[in-house]
Amino acid sequence: MGRFKRCFRRSGVRSGRRGPSAPTRLVKLGTRGSALALAQAATVAQAIPGAQLETIISSGDRGREAGDDKERWVRELDEALLDGRIELAVHSAKDLPARLTEGLVIAATATRADPFDVLCGAESIEALPPGARVGTNSLRRAAQLMAIRDDIEICELHGNIDTRLDALAEGRFDAIVLALAGLQRLQRTDEAGARLDQLVPAAGQGTLAITARSGDSSSIEAAAGLNDEATGQCLTAERALVESLDSDCHTPVGAYATLDDGTVTLEAFVGRPDGSVWLRDRLAGVGEFADPSALGHEVGRRMLAAGAAGVLGR
Repeated sequence: MGRFKRCFRRSGVRSGRRGPSAPTRLVKLGTRGSALALAQAATVAQAIPGAQLETIISSGDRGREAGDDKERWVRELDEALLDGRIELAVHSAKDLPARLTEGLVIAATATRADPFDVLCGAESIEALPPGARVGTNSLRRAAQLMAIRDDIEICELHGNIDTRLDALAEGRFDAIVLALAGLQRLQRTDEAGARLDQLVPAAGQGTLAITARSGDSSSIEAAAGLNDEATGQCLTAERALVESLDSDCHTPVGAYATLDDGTVTLEAFVGRPDGSVWLRDRLAGVGEFADPSALGHEVGRRMLAAGAAGVLGR
């Protein structure tokens, strides 16, 4: 005969059934309103119980302050976090300024997507004809492309991914350069012609960063399940390099870190937009530079010692 466990309290018998579960806490998750931003935020929202997307239009999305720096993409989200309208915000990590707004922290970094650029409209850089018009609004991409092929023409290209691909389809360019991660998230990888492994990516490219108010333990905990430690270590090294070089979205700087067998290795690029002068460095984080932040600052110091400031026209 089976054994039965009987639970008693002074006030009577307690049923073995569980009562109704506690209601899921609502977590307002801020995002920009572009198709790519919404696709990225949707993947984050799916991983956070109770997440509710709140679309916030940034100054950059409105086309304002075109000459301003990365803050134009994050300012309104930062303000919404600080005044409590949202608990978390989702960003493409490459859009985050090297120094976060006071009172905010990176609560989590999701597992990194492919960080490299792709060439759309041609099978390779080598396959481009002399004088080919290549569209990009990135000085980092322009500097590295021109260092490889100084006989092509780099042309400014602005707008969202769909707008840029439309410009290519209309024949305004022979090829354009985009981030592969963006095409993957919008399920448009069929537009990619060649993965540009030879170009050092932008710091944080392919990484989603979730920010929160510092000290808001419940919101930070809500994002914790998304955090990928390896991605976070790599992002820390890349952002430290960017900070050391005092670079922004108008600076031709690349930073790409990888983690292998517990060691972070950081690769850096600095160049002139015309490709005439450039520097590259690569360093493994061992010994005193085992800490990712220390590694990033050391690579920045080495680049400056090698003449990076002059290359950047400072």
